[in-house]
Amino acid sequence: MTTLQWILVIGGGTALTITLIAALIRAIIGPTVLDRMIASDVFLTTVVLGLGGDMVIRQHTDSITLMTAIAATAVFGTITVARHVHRTDGPESVGPITQPGEPGPEDAAHATEEAR
Repeated sequence: MTTLQWILVIGGGTALTITLIAALIRAIIGPTVLDRMIASDVFLTTVVLGLGGDMVIRQHTDSITLMTAIAATAVFGTITVARHVHRTDGPESVGPITQPGEPGPEDAAHATEEAR
């Protein structure tokens, strides 16, 4: 490899490492589920980019199956979390989490208003 190629490899590796560390910190700190989910997606995407870079540098295609599995895991994980996380209007509307079909705080307030 030429000197320019080594510089590009080191620069790319450094950028991917910084991205992995930043995503890991965001996943740990949070504070919301959305922050953690985005950090998880960034982390997995960065791993896929690293594997792709390895395939380019070493001129092989052995990692394609692994890259596809990681991408599918990220997509299915994001869809699953998106389906099970409830949207709130703001911090003041956060209440106890209820299961589907159970009466929630909004139902209790509505029933109280109807009783008046």
